[in-house]
Amino acid sequence: MKRSDYISWDEYFMGVALLAAKRSKDPSTQVGACIVDSNNVILTTGYNGFPIGCSDDEFPWDREGEVTKYPFVVHAELNAILNASGKSLRGSRLYVALFPCNECAKAIIQAGVSEVVYLSDKYADTPATKASKMMLKAAGVSLRQFKPQIQELTLDFRIENI
Repeated sequence: MKRSDYISWDEYFMGVALLAAKRSKDPSTQVGACIVDSNNVILTTGYNGFPIGCSDDEFPWDREGEVTKYPFVVHAELNAILNASGKSLRGSRLYVALFPCNECAKAIIQAGVSEVVYLSDKYADTPATKASKMMLKAAGVSLRQFKPQIQELTLDFRIENI
């Protein structure tokens, strides 16, 4: 008899996005993204961080002040799109921890992503998120908030438990 306690595709892909977020070195916000095709094959992942060649020891992580991280950080969604290295993303689904900003929305639309599945929409009332939703809806991109059936996933690296 097969197991009945396996995770859903949505839980799996959002889990991959959240795992990718663990690679972010940002001290205040860790966001991950996972893009999958219509056959539930992972095409690419990304997380928020500085561009390749821009040392995370030399660029600022500050959120406030004269020089902040904001002009430098590449968001998880854009990193995932760029990490696809020219692979077609037409008709794909993007799983992301935080609802995409307006700049990422432009890239999502241009890449041909057909659905955005997000966990948190904590910036829903900001002008950037409102603009993002307006553009995504106008472009026909489906938006769906992920409603998990489980509260957490635990990864166990102990060999004896495999």
